[in-house]
Amino acid sequence: MPVIKPISDLRNKANEISEIARHHDEPIFITKNGEGDMVVMSMAHYGKLQMKLNLYGKLAVAQSQKANGDKGKTLSGVMKGIRKLIHEAG
Repeated sequence: MPVIKPISDLRNKANEISEIARHHDEPIFITKNGEGDMVVMSMAHYGKLQMKLNLYGKLAVAQSQKANGDKGKTLSGVMKGIRKLIHEAG
């Protein structure tokens, strides 16, 4: 269930909002004059969101490449590349 707080709580109860953000791992919706105004979230939640957006971007590129006829790489080819990188790093 979404957490909704008035903007006055952001000013007067910042520590409480910080605790809610960290413990619920979900955004807190801040209202101003009864209307949605902004969203507050923990750094951990923001990081997860950024990783998801990055993944979705990569999936969109892959779908576009496939739609344009790109065959991609075989699993064995990818594994060879990974093994080569590991061997060179070690």
